[in-house]
Amino acid sequence: MTRPERPVSPRIKRRAEALGSRLRTARMRRSITASEVAARAGVSRPTLQRLERGSLQVSLAVLARVLEVLGLHDGLDVLATSDELGERLSDARLTRPRRSTKPSLADEL
Repeated sequence: MTRPERPVSPRIKRRAEALGSRLRTARMRRSITASEVAARAGVSRPTLQRLERGSLQVSLAVLARVLEVLGLHDGLDVLATSDELGERLSDARLTRPRRSTKPSLADEL
């Protein structure tokens, strides 16, 4: 029984489909059948086919196991390593240095 599909943005859907296509291409380059990858990853062939079509209902665990079977598991290390937006937001929230309450030389003149 499959989980109900939740809506995602078209951009995310396109990226998931592109990932699935890259996984299928990697499998084919290695001359490994879908049945063999599915068996080695411990998933059913239809689950692998859904992953290769870009279904976002396939779990991250399945993706990780398929990447491992294909020898691409190092790719997991680069996911979300660069968080430029988060860094900018964090930097924007940093407090600015406070002005000293002591009178300055200009205030004394």
